[in-house]
Amino acid sequence: MKPARIIVICIAAVAAIGLALVVRAMGSPSNTPTAVAAAAAVPVRPMAKVLVAAKDLQPGQRLAESDLDWKDWPVDEVNPAFITDGSTPLPTDAAVEGAPARPEGAVASVTRAAANLTTGGAKADYVGSVVREPILAGEPIVSRKIVRAGDSGYMAAYLEPGMRAMAIRVTVETAAGGFILPGDRVDVLLTRETTLSNMGAQEGDRSKFASSTVMQNIKVLAIDQSTRAGDDEQAVVGATATLEVGPRDAEALALAKSEGELSLVLRSYADTGGPSGRVAPVVRQSSAIRVYRGGEPEVVVVQ
Repeated sequence: MKPARIIVICIAAVAAIGLALVVRAMGSPSNTPTAVAAAAAVPVRPMAKVLVAAKDLQPGQRLAESDLDWKDWPVDEVNPAFITDGSTPLPTDAAVEGAPARPEGAVASVTRAAANLTTGGAKADYVGSVVREPILAGEPIVSRKIVRAGDSGYMAAYLEPGMRAMAIRVTVETAAGGFILPGDRVDVLLTRETTLSNMGAQEGDRSKFASSTVMQNIKVLAIDQSTRAGDDEQAVVGATATLEVGPRDAEALALAKSEGELSLVLRSYADTGGPSGRVAPVVRQSSAIRVYRGGEPEVVVVQ
């Protein structure tokens, strides 16, 4: 056999052996533990549900359910001021890096449950709150930027810009039997006593009563200290009703309070789109005439 052919066969044999070793190395299961170890070295970060704004929110806006949303947030980045749903436990103490987590004791469990009740909760717990500062879409909701019903400052935040809150005394009879609820629209009626002279001091004076509408389509902010009725409440009986009026309307309402008794007239939901505020007084021309009946004078007012 020629030397050249022998060299070619040797080179082919070495190449075949090398290729076989490479294929064996690639298919060998010896690398599997290394890959698993590498994957296990990257821990999965636990996530918590944080309440965020679903869209941009402006001051004075009353929160609806569509304005809020739950967003996944890394547990180790959750600020104590954030509102969570309480489904994922949050670390109470800063753990030493690399140290195993300590089992939670009974006291810590009770503390965490209490914290979830005060700072966390369902989305519905925050529906109806009023925005105090601007909140951007996706930004976590924090307590300093909203005012929940019953908190101090709620009424001032709930008022529309330029409007005023004014309370008047009501009873079951003057508040539609208690069926007027916060958020309803009402008319305000004034009933006052008028004195008509009988054109003669010897005949004395006669007392008569007149009623008129002084305010129309006024929003009821609260009945007593309740700013919203319960889900199953159909009537609220209170001693005062807080109304939302303009500055000049507040002056007219204060004057009406001093003149007589005020009554609230409930308006239909289908009749709340009209003008709101004071009603222009109707000027009526009236005159009094004296009529003698059987020799006795009687004064009749003609309008």
